[in-house]
Amino acid sequence: MPALCRDCLTTFQTGSRCPACRSPRVLAHPELYDLSIAHMDCDAFYASVEKRDDPSLRDRPVIVGGGTRGVVSTCCYIARISGVRSAMPMFQALKLCPDAAVVKPRMARYVEVSRAIRAMMEALTPQIEPLSLDEAFLDLTGTARLHGAPPALLLARLVKRMEEELGVSGSVGLAPNKFLAKVASDLDKPRGFSVIGRGDTAAFLRGKPVRLIWGVGLATQTALEAAGIRTFDDLLRWDRRDLSARFGATGERLWHIARGEDNRRVSPNAPVKSISKETTFDEDTADRDRLAGHLWRLSEQVSDRAKAKDMAGRVVTLKLRRSDFTIVTRRHALREPTQMADTICRAADALFATAGERGPFRLIGVGISDLVPASAADLTGDLLDPAAQRRAKAERTTDAIRARFGAEAIIKGRGLK
Repeated sequence: MPALCRDCLTTFQTGSRCPACRSPRVLAHPELYDLSIAHMDCDAFYASVEKRDDPSLRDRPVIVGGGTRGVVSTCCYIARISGVRSAMPMFQALKLCPDAAVVKPRMARYVEVSRAIRAMMEALTPQIEPLSLDEAFLDLTGTARLHGAPPALLLARLVKRMEEELGVSGSVGLAPNKFLAKVASDLDKPRGFSVIGRGDTAAFLRGKPVRLIWGVGLATQTALEAAGIRTFDDLLRWDRRDLSARFGATGERLWHIARGEDNRRVSPNAPVKSISKETTFDEDTADRDRLAGHLWRLSEQVSDRAKAKDMAGRVVTLKLRRSDFTIVTRRHALREPTQMADTICRAADALFATAGERGPFRLIGVGISDLVPASAADLTGDLLDPAAQRRAKAERTTDAIRARFGAEAIIKGRGLK
């Protein structure tokens, strides 16, 4: 059976230890050198970067997130032992792990490390489909001849290089398709490398809950349970036509997934559907000036991301979460797509004014959707607002100054509220 050592990268035949370095971190599978679709997911990415940059945090539980009223962005595995999880309210996380070091997110730093990881991936294959800053699908089909090594060995080299050069670890799933690769990458975190081959797919999926399927959220899971479907075995008992009739296109996909089939390609150009940003307050607030300041800062951040991606949006969305955790969303379709912070903020502010909500609120968010290339954005300006073009020109000038002298070179007064 083909095997490789994940520490020294020696390849050999089956054994519980590497014959070269005696490491027990051996990966062996009958299809090890035949599979080429992978999913790589960094381990507690934000927290790992913080520990790398501040060695005093290395042996401490670390939570990356907001204040006591915010949520956990991520946490290290030491904190997870205490029950802390991503998206958990901070007050709950600190009750579970009171000695944790709480660090505010540093997105610019995480983006920097993410780009370095992406460059390492691109050295292996151009077929990369990023899902977020810290995870991506890779298709290494046909790369063995180019690099003189099978995909499994290339992936082991990748995560080893990430640890040695960037101080960040990752877990890999290797399989015949994206669905199984994504599942495999979660099997042995952190620093895991799991393989699900064609020959063991049926046995692996037997008895597994349908929530294992990527994209099956609470609503879909509830609908499936109403139909008596809780496991893959339940799915296999359904006729293909009946599944499609009951669940539409989702039913067709589920029929294939139940058999471990997924024909989706790794797509480097998978479209971005929306760009959004939100913030959770330390204390509920109904202060209109404070909320207006947050609307502007969020609009700037959405605008910055849109400009970086060279995209613009036709629809602006406002999101509010009341103190009782209920959510209000409002949307407005613009006359033309935009990537300008001024336009996004004005639309969001108008949505807030017409929503009729007084608060108090614990969260506010702004986003744009129905995205198009930036070349189609802000062409005519607002004919009902003659000053719009002047403000847009000022914003472009501000962007140029910040690009040269830093993000803090110019700050608008409303951003200080």
